Amino acid sequence: MNRNLRREIVEKIDDSAQVKGRSLWQDARRRLFRNKAAVTSIVILSIITLLAILAPWLSPWAYDEPNWEYDFPGSPNAQYHHWFGTDANGRDLFVRTLYGARVSLMVGMLATAVSLIIGVTYGATAGYIGGRVDNVMMRIVDILYSLPFMFFVILLMVLFGRNIFLIFIALGAVEWLTMARIVRGQTLSIKKKEYIEAAEAVGVKHSVIIRRHIIPNTLGPVIVYMTLTIPEVILTESFLSFLGLGVQEPLTSWGVLISEGAQQMESASWLLIFPAVFLALTLFCFNFIGDGIRDALDPKDR
Repeated sequence: MNRNLRREIVEKIDDSAQVKGRSLWQDARRRLFRNKAAVTSIVILSIITLLAILAPWLSPWAYDEPNWEYDFPGSPNAQYHHWFGTDANGRDLFVRTLYGARVSLMVGMLATAVSLIIGVTYGATAGYIGGRVDNVMMRIVDILYSLPFMFFVILLMVLFGRNIFLIFIALGAVEWLTMARIVRGQTLSIKKKEYIEAAEAVGVKHSVIIRRHIIPNTLGPVIVYMTLTIPEVILTESFLSFLGLGVQEPLTSWGVLISEGAQQMESASWLLIFPAVFLALTLFCFNFIGDGIRDALDPKDR
């Protein structure tokens, strides 16, 4: 009897531990790390980020230092430690590509953070308050949506200058619209839940309900959309730099490098190939990670 009772207790403990370990976020993390494409993308993206951070120590050349003893532009050469060659001004392309990764990833992350703060706050407020306030706030979003996206970004850049920090604000200021719509839709379904009605019944302030109950419960779709917004912002910044409206010399980004490489594609193809490969690889990684997070958070797959 004692053995059977002990066995039943152990089985119940094991079952309760398994149930406890099957929360939404723990289960989503487990399924995310079972996605080989997402895990590989995380590893590759981590390597690119680490290379960008360690760029000053990976080459004897500075990103704005020309090599007067080598050809302009020069093909890859191990003797001078020009692993990717040099550009039209004799500067090391390997270091400039890694510094370009710094700028492009920083723009993608910070501009997405700006859009996250604005979009989540705006959408959660509109959805929770509802009524005329919701109608007015979403009509403002519709008006901003009707403006040409690229024209709006270029207008902000012209008005406030082409400072690197203003690029974050300019891109984040136009990327929050879709985020706001997503959060508003989630909020409309969440605010009818019992725990929201209970919080309202005991007199909790609306701002506290939005901050502590509404926003945390919209994080699933928001995280997925963030992973898709980052590559979109990086691509937009690259396009702006390609047009000459983004990062200015001697600082560089992948868009600037691709623009310079496209001008000399026939005579010096390496100037286009290396930054384009880094950009394409980063965009693929973010998209695979986004797909992996979306599948991991999908309740139909639980």
